[in-house]
Amino acid sequence: MSSRRSRSRQSGPSNMSDDQINDLVSKLQQVLPELRNRSSDKVSAARVLQETCSYIRSLHREVDGLSDNLSQLLATTDTSQAAVIRSLLMQ
Repeated sequence: MSSRRSRSRQSGPSNMSDDQINDLVSKLQQVLPELRNRSSDKVSAARVLQETCSYIRSLHREVDGLSDNLSQLLATTDTSQAAVIRSLLMQ
């Protein structure tokens, strides 16, 4: 058995059981658009983690785009309206 595998099997308060890890991977699978409807298909944990990383990257790109759009909108908006929009966003 490799040292990595033996470390993962050690019991202790900071280690998670295989069942807990499987449960978390299953929960991740349910929130990922690419994998959400594949509950009957067996998807590897590695694939779920890869899709999670890709999805987070795409969300970051989307947030950056929306932030740029908002900045442009605020730059072309009346000062008092921009102040109202900013105050609403800070709530």
